[in-house]
Amino acid sequence: MTDTPDQRPAETTLAFLRSVFPPEWREPALGPDGVSEWEKQNGVVLPEPYRTFVAEVSNGSSLGPAGDGGLQPLGRLPDTWPDLGPRQPGKPFPLEAAWGWEDDESVDPDDPRIDAVFNKGSIVLGSEDGQSFWLLLTAGPRRGEVWMVADVGAVPAPGDQAWSFEEWVRHWHTGDDWWA
Repeated sequence: MTDTPDQRPAETTLAFLRSVFPPEWREPALGPDGVSEWEKQNGVVLPEPYRTFVAEVSNGSSLGPAGDGGLQPLGRLPDTWPDLGPRQPGKPFPLEAAWGWEDDESVDPDDPRIDAVFNKGSIVLGSEDGQSFWLLLTAGPRRGEVWMVADVGAVPAPGDQAWSFEEWVRHWHTGDDWWA
């Protein structure tokens, strides 16, 4: 577990996040103690600005970046999340680059690395089109990045230079296509 949180985000970042999630769509924030307790139970310190957002602004929102139901509350999973074992946000995310296992003929469908991509080193931000999921990486060398994982593979969003949580929200807020 990382011993200390990242530096608190700038007030302009928090003001932006507050502005795009109207109060009537926000779930109650967890507060600093609630976030610290979740982190302790899961052996990880959440990356900023997501950490402060969940503590002070909103723990999820039905209006939000993920197309299917908005931004998930911390630790909750979309209804379509595959049951591939226990979530382990404090263990390192196993990838450093995109991996399309569907196109990799050397990969057995039961390869344990696939389950690890779904369960280690991330929290689930939400789902898109049912079987694709937005992840915020919480542990490993690409900590703080947003990735998409589906039954065919995992990729940093929108490409190798992945977005942070704030950049992901900003892109959603512009109304542009995710991969444009």
